[in-house]
Amino acid sequence: MATQQRRRGRSRPPRRTEKPTPLEWAPKTKLGTLVKTGKIKTMKEALHSGLPLRETEIVDILLEEVNDEVIDVNMVQRMTDSGRRVKFVITVAVGNNDGYVGIGQAKGREVGASIRKAIETAKTNMIEIRRGCGSWECGCGKAHTIPFAISGKSGSVEITLKPAPQGIGLATGEVAKKILTLAGIQDCWAFTKGKTKTTVNYAKAVFNALQENSEMRVRSNEIAKIGIVSGNLAIQKLEPEPTPVSVKREDA
Repeated sequence: MATQQRRRGRSRPPRRTEKPTPLEWAPKTKLGTLVKTGKIKTMKEALHSGLPLRETEIVDILLEEVNDEVIDVNMVQRMTDSGRRVKFVITVAVGNNDGYVGIGQAKGREVGASIRKAIETAKTNMIEIRRGCGSWECGCGKAHTIPFAISGKSGSVEITLKPAPQGIGLATGEVAKKILTLAGIQDCWAFTKGKTKTTVNYAKAVFNALQENSEMRVRSNEIAKIGIVSGNLAIQKLEPEPTPVSVKREDA
């Protein structure tokens, strides 16, 4: 009994791992101040504000649920006078499975700390993507695939993503499937070139293709035809079409 009481006395309370509330967060950037004061309420407004995204709390507040996926864990070694130094390079992808995705990389001596740092870096690299029904075989008008073919490159890896009809799924590699799932794309075809076994370059090539998707200019009539949705699909907001200018003709 005495030994049991001693063991019970030595036990420590569990550590708190709760996230700080938005009221406890002290923003350090202009964008963070606008988010905390309520002037910017959506992730779309934050990315289109022109201000750099430097704080991870902005993503945690504006997006309800953010999932992360470890893409690659690589161990690197360096020989010094004191001995061999070992570090881990972690590549992580984050997304809300509904129009927003990011990728980040971090290096450290511990795997857990490096993963947390990579997640923070990925959140600051968050981008908004477009979705629609760009497949001529489907024509359903729903935002289940990419609206048009896009290409990306990183190192020797080149990837081309093409729209697919409903029911095809993600006909891609495992790395591209993880990133596209976090982005909210349900159907897609992928064609790759180069050494796709280099996981990091493969992931960066997919992310580069999604960046081209968000930066490409699209005509207003194509937006309505394909049903392109930018960002969160739950909001159901199409990109605004330019208002026609009416010119009054004066008789001489």
